[in-house]
Amino acid sequence: MKRLIPVLITSIVGTVLVFSVFFPMAETWGEDFSLFFDIIAVFAFFLGGGNLVRVHLIKVLNKKGDWKFSIVTLIAFAITLTAGLFKFGSVDIAASVTAEGTWMQTIFNNIIAPLSSTMYALLAFFVASASYRAFRAKNREATILLIAAFIILLGRTPLGMFMTGWIPEWFSIAQIPNLAVWIMNGPNLAGQRAILIGVGLGVVAMSLRLILGMDRTYLGSDHD
Repeated sequence: MKRLIPVLITSIVGTVLVFSVFFPMAETWGEDFSLFFDIIAVFAFFLGGGNLVRVHLIKVLNKKGDWKFSIVTLIAFAITLTAGLFKFGSVDIAASVTAEGTWMQTIFNNIIAPLSSTMYALLAFFVASASYRAFRAKNREATILLIAAFIILLGRTPLGMFMTGWIPEWFSIAQIPNLAVWIMNGPNLAGQRAILIGVGLGVVAMSLRLILGMDRTYLGSDHD
């Protein structure tokens, strides 16, 4: 019974949300269910924060590997949570938590944003490494990928127009910048749409499995 009730709730909610998209009479039901989802998400935030504190606190108490970083995490979590809950730096308690001058906005602008920029900057090295491995012309597909990438890179620089600017207008498609645009708007866009269609079909299939109760992995194992 404890598994049957969650499955029934999932099936009913999923069915109503699907019907609310196609039938105007059920549109308000979908809006109400979406509101319930937001309410449940609030409790999920509490569970996520509590689990974060529990995991890192256990790590600090047992002094497991890299436990000093857990101390930094707990301190940062406590400061950010306090600044957001009590809206320090705001002249009005009803003002937005991200209003200019609040501690939360200061933390975001001076700590979170620079750290995010640093992480994205580090990704450039991983992208370069992955590109080097992917663009080696080992087979026909890799060769096509290498040529297309080379054309697009040249098409985004003045060098591409300098190299092919002499080509007449009636054959302008052969100019590297125009060829790069065609690759992006033609084969690349077609591939992206094919991937999106595949993703959409996968989402539909997974949703049907959940609505019909065929997939119950979200309930945990049978021994829980």
